Amino acid sequence: MERAWQHPLFVVTCALILLIVVFAIVNGQPFLSAANVRNMFLAGSIMLVLAVGVTYVIITAGFDLSVGSVLVFSGVVSMIVMQRVGGDGWTTALLGLGVAIASGLLLGWINGLLVAYADLNPIIVTLGMFGAALGLAQVFTGGQDLSGMPTAMSQFGVGRLLGIPWVVLVAAIVAIIAAIALQATAFGRHTYAIGSNKEAAVRAGIPVKRHLAVIYGLSGLLAGLAGWLSLSVYGTTNISGHSLDALTAATAAILGGASLFGGVGTIAGTALGNAIPVVLASGLVIAGLQSFWQQVVTGAVLVGALYLDRLRRLRSLRRSSSASS
Repeated sequence: MERAWQHPLFVVTCALILLIVVFAIVNGQPFLSAANVRNMFLAGSIMLVLAVGVTYVIITAGFDLSVGSVLVFSGVVSMIVMQRVGGDGWTTALLGLGVAIASGLLLGWINGLLVAYADLNPIIVTLGMFGAALGLAQVFTGGQDLSGMPTAMSQFGVGRLLGIPWVVLVAAIVAIIAAIALQATAFGRHTYAIGSNKEAAVRAGIPVKRHLAVIYGLSGLLAGLAGWLSLSVYGTTNISGHSLDALTAATAAILGGASLFGGVGTIAGTALGNAIPVVLASGLVIAGLQSFWQQVVTGAVLVGALYLDRLRRLRSLRRSSSASS
């Protein structure tokens, strides 16, 4: 039986508490201010929407490096359409939302078709999509960030319900629905089965290729939603600001207990793991650390998460070996 202190979520919770305490001591009031806490929740909510899709992909023993660029591309296309249509009301804002989601779904679906039906390596496929989506976004904008969204959308980005930002509520709803689907539906069971043993899943009659295409499409769809949410919060496409999003989302999933070997992971774990890079980024910014050092720290956290994943895998194999003998 696994001891409580060996459980990955226990370790992540302790690490999160330690980070908060350290940054509270080092940075003092600015880190604990209401404005900074709100900013962390907003940034964390957008990243959580991305990480939910990435978690599904990782559970199938896949990987999606394209979500950051898909977010940017979806946001750019959404902004262009909203500017062409014009208007400051919800009709234009919802049209932009639909365009962002459809754009993300299309790119994710292309990833899924190439991974599932062409049997290509998911890392290579999504790395190619990373470059293609970002390149198209730059072509469409001339490399310049776009701004000027509908008033209704900007009000949504800063709006609250009972003191809770709308963006946070949307992310929470996405996470809850995804968690229920993963834990309590045939779709979720098929997702785990494919990640655990793809050949066995095929023999069991699970439509593996179609399911994988849907999973990558879901990841793209959520990246499109995250792109629209990002526009509503920050008011600009921020083309160059999402290069590490895929790695950050993967870090959140792996810290939360997902395994690159597949078949393992929960949305609750991802939500908890997501807090680590968010708190790190905020604390380092307030401490005055330059942006490239933040990238170094993000990379180091990812490597550490991968190492923990390997340790969990080895421990699981040892338990299985002991049980069989």
